[in-house]
Amino acid sequence: MDTQQNTALTRALAEVPGPLPASGVIHIAIPHTDRFTIVGNHLAQHPDLSCTAVGIAVRIQSLPQGVEVGIKALAAHCREGEKRIAAALRELEAFGYLQRVRDRLPSGRVITRTVFCNQPTALLRPRRPAAPQHPAAPAPRPAPAEAPAEVPTSAPARAQAPTSAPAPAPAQAQVPTSPPAPAPTSPPEPDTSAPQPVPPPPLFSAHPAPLFVPLVPPPTAPKPPPAPLPRPDGPTPELDRAAGAFLSDLRRHTPQLTLSETDVRQLVPGVAAWLERAAHPDAVRRALTTDLPHPLRHPAKLLRHRLTALLPPPLPGSHDMAVPARPRITVTPFQTCDDCDRAFRSPTPGHCRDCREHREHREHRSEATRTAA
Repeated sequence: MDTQQNTALTRALAEVPGPLPASGVIHIAIPHTDRFTIVGNHLAQHPDLSCTAVGIAVRIQSLPQGVEVGIKALAAHCREGEKRIAAALRELEAFGYLQRVRDRLPSGRVITRTVFCNQPTALLRPRRPAAPQHPAAPAPRPAPAEAPAEVPTSAPARAQAPTSAPAPAPAQAQVPTSPPAPAPTSPPEPDTSAPQPVPPPPLFSAHPAPLFVPLVPPPTAPKPPPAPLPRPDGPTPELDRAAGAFLSDLRRHTPQLTLSETDVRQLVPGVAAWLERAAHPDAVRRALTTDLPHPLRHPAKLLRHRLTALLPPPLPGSHDMAVPARPRITVTPFQTCDDCDRAFRSPTPGHCRDCREHREHREHRSEATRTAA
């Protein structure tokens, strides 16, 4: 049997303007008449958002006002689980498409509103102030239309027209006089005794906070000053001589680290600080020459950075290594009561608490009896 052809698709492809591409997607654009949502390419082609986040954003944008868009509400209508939906909502919140705003109701209850913005970059642009509304000027009266040439005018009609136009009013009468300005009055002082209502925070301020703060500063950001090169606490000529010999000997082990005399003199205090802290020369050489970049353009700057950033701490002394003695815990031993053989804790043998109370009560009664007799 022959392969069935989709005639509708063939007819739609024939209506596509221009030649069809040999590879890639072919768009058949049919205009929507109802139930459609406009999505910007900044969202559909966002380079840093995952496809799940883009799909969740499109679904939220297509929902009407007031519909729940929480994690559980979206998971009830989507195939993605709650973890993927939560991660997608965090992505949208990081790039400004989704915001959670805390608002206080007139009753005093604080609620969280979920706000979705289809174009978050537009919120960062300064809004233009509204143009002041001025009263509309009165429209000029239409000039009387001239009589058509075809219609003859009678002589008596011309005679009834006024021969002279009325004299115009003086210029002073045409200028309207403005009423006197009222005297400025000071505004009434606010009553501080009455509690003032606290207005709710605005949903979107005129100067909103940045929606996304990158973790990596831009290249134009000012760089912090470099840390100073470490120096020995007690510089000695022997340390300086050993450090200079060590730096001059580096080129025999690593030819890329060939230094000039000026570089050696500048780096001597850093190596002396390492040697003062009982670092073995082989350990210092290993820390300075391991995993070098290729190509190495500035060997002196690299050694200065490693001498500063990888400086080991000084060796601890014997008093620092001493383990503090633990406090001795005194354990009260168990004793056996002489009367009831009950076990109780006490430093000395004797009677338990109940037996002591019973003996005291009995002695008190015997004393009372003797006193009465």
